Amino acid sequence: MSVKIKVIFHSIHGHVFRMAEAVAAGAREVGGAEVELLQVAETLPAAVLEKMGAVEARTAFAHVPVADPKKLPEADAILFGSGTRYGSATAQMQAFFDATGSLWSKGALVGKVGSVFTSTATQHGGQETTIISMQTFLFHQGMIVVGVPYAEQRLLVMDQMTGGSPYGAGTITGGEGERWPSENERAIARYQGRHVTEIARRLKAG
Repeated sequence: MSVKIKVIFHSIHGHVFRMAEAVAAGAREVGGAEVELLQVAETLPAAVLEKMGAVEARTAFAHVPVADPKKLPEADAILFGSGTRYGSATAQMQAFFDATGSLWSKGALVGKVGSVFTSTATQHGGQETTIISMQTFLFHQGMIVVGVPYAEQRLLVMDQMTGGSPYGAGTITGGEGERWPSENERAIARYQGRHVTEIARRLKAG
């Protein structure tokens, strides 16, 4: 049985993109999974991105198609990834959510599986609040919200700095974006992608 998965992310410097790749890789481990990796449209002007030092980094995911909100109902499960802005999702991701009003009015996403992952600059920069704030969108759309259970033992790692929580995978970037997702963080993201896809597959099978 095929199951359609959309992994949709917004990334400035590429950290969330790398997490999205790991989530997608985990989803592809499930038999019959058709996984689509998509990015949210960037709204910052090129001049601003250049000042942020993000232009070169963004070439790594320039090939990734831009997500169309109208096509969300095609998926059996959707995983959203966003960086953090003061404990909430980026404005670009929020704008994407805001563009789904017609889906909400029709109940087009009711019963779909939804999940969220994130990045922060610091260990306590709002990973959990960002994910929970994004989950409100999933609840309002009537989606089945899935996190990362403690069956994923890498959530319990204590001998290294690591993102991730039972709410969703996460990475810590550093104040200048100098830290890239660790193997432990990517492994949690892969688990999340696989776990969400397995649940979506079982639900579709009835």
